[in-house]
Amino acid sequence: MSEVKLTWVQGGQFVGVDSTKHSVVLSTGSDGTGVKPSDMLMIALAACSAVDVVNILEKKRQSLTGLEIRVEGQQEPDPPWAFRKIHVIYMVKGKGLSDKAVQQAIELSEEKYCSVSATLRGVAEITHSFEIVEEEK
Repeated sequence: MSEVKLTWVQGGQFVGVDSTKHSVVLSTGSDGTGVKPSDMLMIALAACSAVDVVNILEKKRQSLTGLEIRVEGQQEPDPPWAFRKIHVIYMVKGKGLSDKAVQQAIELSEEKYCSVSATLRGVAEITHSFEIVEEEK
C-alpha cells in the first residue's frame, strides 16, 4: 500500500509528501506558488508513462537520448471539472529509433504498466501521438 501526506501551509498553499519522503508544493491557481492539483494529475500521468517508455526502449536496445511529454487535458466546464479527454504527446529523441518500438513502448505503458493511466482510463478518453526527433550523429 502506498501512502502520501498533504499539509496545509497557508491560504491556498499545501505541501505534499510522497511515500518515499519527497515533497512538492501545490496551490490553487489564484495563489500561484505551486502546482495546481489538476495539473499534478496530468504531470503524474506523464511521469508514470515516461518511466515505462524509457525502460521499455532501453530493453529494446533503442538509442534513446531524450524524452519530453506534453499532456493536454479537456475538463468539464462545471464542478467538479472532471477530465473527459486527455491527449499525451511524446517527443522522443535518439539515434535510429524505430517507429514500431516507440509505438509499442507507449502502448505497453498506457495499456499494461502505468497505474495512473489505468486509473484514469475508465473516466477519461486517453489518446496519444508521438514524434521522433533524429539526433545528429
